[in-house]
Amino acid sequence: MFLTALTFLLAPIRICAQQPKSIFYMTREPLSVRSFLAHADKVDILSPNWYSVDSSGLVSGEANPQVMETARQHHVPVMPLVVNGGFAQEEVHKFFGNRPARQQAIAALIRASKDNGYIGFQLDLENVNWTDRDALSGFVRETAAVFHKAGLQLSIATIPNAPGHPGETGFSKWIYENWRGAYDLKAISESVDFLCLMTYDQHTTWTVPGPVAGWNWTVANLDYALKVVPPQKLALGIPLYGYHWFTGTPIKPPDKSGDKPNPTAEYISTDDALDLAKAYGGHPEWDAADRTAWLYFYRDDEREWIFYTDARTFKERYALVKDRGLRGFASWVLGTEDAGIWELLPSHK
Repeated sequence: MFLTALTFLLAPIRICAQQPKSIFYMTREPLSVRSFLAHADKVDILSPNWYSVDSSGLVSGEANPQVMETARQHHVPVMPLVVNGGFAQEEVHKFFGNRPARQQAIAALIRASKDNGYIGFQLDLENVNWTDRDALSGFVRETAAVFHKAGLQLSIATIPNAPGHPGETGFSKWIYENWRGAYDLKAISESVDFLCLMTYDQHTTWTVPGPVAGWNWTVANLDYALKVVPPQKLALGIPLYGYHWFTGTPIKPPDKSGDKPNPTAEYISTDDALDLAKAYGGHPEWDAADRTAWLYFYRDDEREWIFYTDARTFKERYALVKDRGLRGFASWVLGTEDAGIWELLPSHK
């Protein structure tokens, strides 16, 4: 009788513990802000893109007061991103090697957290050369130590890097050398409170048309990360946006050697993707292998392609988060989502 009652009492706690956390990224774009304001009760952690750090260690950025007040009212912890705002790889290398710059940046992030009531920060350091792998891990370890001493959390967004080495093509070598190879997932995960695996942009402005995050690619990168990262420390990246590929205006090079082709790809929201489909006779399709939504249409005799995240695409990846027992998911970016995803998520009220 006692055991039966105890099991009954503990059951809700166990179910609650298994519910994956929703981490949503937000920009300063009005659509992004309005999306958070409308759905704050279904956001477990808000990670707004408000701060950047330059090569000298100068941190710039500021909170949005309306967002912070809404987060307070709805009990949403805020953990902003800090990005290496567009400076070159050489400057990133110098920053890692410049102790005063590192210390200045860390101190500024601590102050911003204390002043605004953030639970901490998420590092989003990209375009790091693979040769700075150990330096990146060292900076994460250094930052985490100071944050934890101050009672704050530190997380990081990492680019997925399965199978851990370059492949056959020149593109594979390039993207590993300049993007994927810098992340030692084991070393990083040992320092941070949790890690957000950016399992998106499988296909992008640099590639031919294809899914933003195909199923097999997503699973392969997740399982590769889980070899060294505990599931309770890992959030799976789920894109909310899509890409639209089309033929851009040919480029005239400075040497006047003749016009060059300009295949082009741009971010696109689900609503905009469906609006284009309606305007030009496109028909949304489902790719059963990649478990993703896509469509194409013709404009001026040229085929244009869109791969995007509808509610079904999101649901497949949300189920994967639950199946692997992960900490949760991290989605870029509010304001581009299919409104149907909110029906899939529980409220934390």
